[in-house]
Amino acid sequence: MADRKKTNDSLNVEEALTQSEAFIVKNQKAIIGVVVALILIVAGILIYKNMYAEPREEKAQVALFKGQEYFEVEQFDLALNGDSIGYAGLLSVIDQYGGTDAANLAKAYAGLSYQSLGEYENAIKYLDSFKGNDLMIAPSILGAIGNCYAALGDLDKATSYLVKGADKADNNSLSPILLIQAGNIYEKQGKFADAEKAYTKIKEKYFNSFQAMDIDKYIERAKLQQKK
Repeated sequence: MADRKKTNDSLNVEEALTQSEAFIVKNQKAIIGVVVALILIVAGILIYKNMYAEPREEKAQVALFKGQEYFEVEQFDLALNGDSIGYAGLLSVIDQYGGTDAANLAKAYAGLSYQSLGEYENAIKYLDSFKGNDLMIAPSILGAIGNCYAALGDLDKATSYLVKGADKADNNSLSPILLIQAGNIYEKQGKFADAEKAYTKIKEKYFNSFQAMDIDKYIERAKLQQKK
């Protein structure tokens, strides 16, 4: 009985192997096709990265560098539009090298340049297109957008972006600055309860910040205005 079971098991294994071999033989072309396709996809990704994406990123970084220099010395028009000695400008970097990290950073510089030139709508356009999750840069960009909206008189959007930037930063360096700005705008709008809330957040959450040292007077001012 045991010998018969062993024989049956052996036959089952052999039968399974035979079926597998038959499947492979029958579908050999399809299997080879899939393997070749996978090889081509992987090779394509590597070629794109090594021969196109990385060199393109390097060129974009080189193109951006001069714009950063002009920005730092507050020559914003040259930073944006380039000069006559080979630098094409931040706007050119954005157009020519879209999808690169350098082009993304160029959007931030372009937006801040337009803000400094008082062209707030253009500033918002480029600042809003910047993508990033850095705990200082991204919240600063949100704050800059808020200040642009404030300059345009859209105070609701201004406070929305300032508070959003403060929440995203969530640190003693940037958050209190943005909350103070939001609180001041709330006061201009007559939204004194919202102003008190913004100032109180500095007192309770960012008590180690420089702004927290005299935040009580802001809180009291907002409270007094609510009683009038």
